[in-house]
Amino acid sequence: MVNGPELRLDLLQQLSDLNGVPGREDAVRDFVLSQLDGLVDEVRVDPMGNVLAFRAGQGEEPRERVMISAHMDEIGFLVRYLDDQGYGRVQPLGGFDPRNLFARNVTVHTRSGPLPGILTPGGRPVHIATPEDRKKVPELREFFIDFGLEAEEVRRRVRVGDMVTLDQTARRMGSLMVGKAMDDRACVYLLLELLHNLQGRPQHDLYAVFSTQEEVGLRGAVTAAYTVQPTIGIGLDVTLAVDTPGVGPDEAVTKMGEGVGIKVFDSTMISTGWLVDQFVDLAEQRGIRYQLEVLSQGGTDGAAIQRSREGVPTLTLSLPTRYIHSVVESVHVRDLDATLALLLAYLQPGA
Repeated sequence: MVNGPELRLDLLQQLSDLNGVPGREDAVRDFVLSQLDGLVDEVRVDPMGNVLAFRAGQGEEPRERVMISAHMDEIGFLVRYLDDQGYGRVQPLGGFDPRNLFARNVTVHTRSGPLPGILTPGGRPVHIATPEDRKKVPELREFFIDFGLEAEEVRRRVRVGDMVTLDQTARRMGSLMVGKAMDDRACVYLLLELLHNLQGRPQHDLYAVFSTQEEVGLRGAVTAAYTVQPTIGIGLDVTLAVDTPGVGPDEAVTKMGEGVGIKVFDSTMISTGWLVDQFVDLAEQRGIRYQLEVLSQGGTDGAAIQRSREGVPTLTLSLPTRYIHSVVESVHVRDLDATLALLLAYLQPGA
């Protein structure tokens, strides 16, 4: 396999640790903007909070307008309700599995600063639970936040709509990078690395989009694609790698370390066939590890781009990821390398 440029994994760790649920991506956006200086010709932030970064190409006119989109938001919660005892109820933003949410440290991001809390479901602890209690998986509506404060103090400091994120610090584990929000900060990272490693001008006009509110319906990419008017769309997102005990190989979707996923199908889009062929051929010519991906459920910004205006030829490049929608989402360094190498090969075919 052809190796790409050296990866700055400290950058990925910083991105993973940032907090930003849908509609509250401010800290991530500020970090992205801080990294773009000198890498692009133009940067703007649109009314949806998307970052649109433009780098002009050098190929013959008319050049393709290539939009590559990775989303900044992570799944999390908003405070929905504060009860008379000072406990908070939450509104989910994206699809956490309740089985992964028992007794979690969380941070509520209030107007006056971060406030620690514990997220846990209501009910009896194991010592007094009935056999039926022990078998039950609670629904998200049963979870609450304990702030460790009197009700009056909670009402003074917390308000409905405050962002709630799960506490987790990213770390290296063997060949994996593990942390919260690898969906989709790992691809935000790859998009920044792409801009950092492009030599001179790309073949096509490049619009690198760091989008908002993907986890609640691909919302930022819809408006960004309308603005950019791309002629080629590339979604950049994670996908399932369920190559772990308890799941058959036919359900794995992708395997860790086996290369970039070239999406054929998910529940929101069917990738444009000739683009899939083009990227497969390019990967084979360059000796870049790849795997074809069919995902029965889930979607990416690629779907929003594909359906923009009169329609756009689009595919999604996927980063295989274990434990998606948890706080230990895991990506393989070899797959990061392959994804970056394929994007660089597409934008700079002569390099």
